Amino acid sequence: MSAPDGGAAHPDHSAALAALVGQPTGPPQLAVSAVNDAMVHHWVEAMGDEDPVYVTDEAARAVGLEKAVAPPTMLQAWTMPGLAATLRREAAREAGAPGDGVPGAVGAHEQMMALLDAEGMTSVVATNCDQHYDRPLVAGDRLVATSVIEEISPVKETGLGTGRFVTTRTDFVAVRSVPPGADLGALAAAGEPVATMRFRILKFRPKPPSAPPAPQRPARPRPALTQDNAFWFEGARRHQLLIQRCAGCGRLRHTPLPSCPSCRSFEWDTVEASGRGELYSFVVVHYPQVPAFDYPLPIGLIELEEGTRLVADLDGLEPDRWRVGMAVEAHFVDFDDELSLPVFRPAGGAG
Repeated sequence: MSAPDGGAAHPDHSAALAALVGQPTGPPQLAVSAVNDAMVHHWVEAMGDEDPVYVTDEAARAVGLEKAVAPPTMLQAWTMPGLAATLRREAAREAGAPGDGVPGAVGAHEQMMALLDAEGMTSVVATNCDQHYDRPLVAGDRLVATSVIEEISPVKETGLGTGRFVTTRTDFVAVRSVPPGADLGALAAAGEPVATMRFRILKFRPKPPSAPPAPQRPARPRPALTQDNAFWFEGARRHQLLIQRCAGCGRLRHTPLPSCPSCRSFEWDTVEASGRGELYSFVVVHYPQVPAFDYPLPIGLIELEEGTRLVADLDGLEPDRWRVGMAVEAHFVDFDDELSLPVFRPAGGAG
């Protein structure tokens, strides 16, 4: 069968996984130490939690409690193994020891993880955790935790990949004493319920890596439009090269101005240039570079046959082949839906 994620075919262990639902993940876990003030003080300092009910009996009694309580968020911390035990467990797991090398630890959890790995779901991410508290934890409580596999979902398609959601329920009870050689199962059955935690993970097959999207070219910088120059850019969008003309004396001028420098008239209209001219001067820009342009970037000062000059991009020749006095003509380039500009090339395709 083919995999939903487009990878190699994987076996379907739905029936075997369903048989594990409701089974203990492993043996009960006994907290190494009873709830104690020292660990609570370390916790609240590390977390920056300033609620006094965790550190003084007086504050706890003021809100109706018998004495100081442990922060509820410490629940799982009391039964977690220390760093050294965790490192030994990881080393055993990497060496392939069943049950992570912990005596008696082989249970439904290890079987479930092996079946999910066989389905190709070798990656894991925690999705959510829900805790319900029956009563606060107080100094002297020693926790016993028993966990069962509560739910294994059908195969799901997620943003991370194809996988299954696994929900584990852990029931915590408190005992006040632990006789030597005590049976942890009997302790768990006799203890006082204090909390229940449901922890959900997603075991999944990662999606195959996809090619990174091609970098999108930035838009060409927008011109600064004013009442005086807007006509020029509007004309360029229509592929017209317009020149401002004084209505009083007929003088052509570029760049656009609000009044004529000769007769001072504020009245003007436009004429459409032929787009032909010659290269009056030019420069080839190498640096600094702006992402919207290609480099080397030749930029010319064009003297139009109507007599005005304008600055524009040059195209159609290698940068080192441009020469002052060369005949050029305008071609309009639509850079995007809003911006069109004249670009000058050698006249008649010469070059």
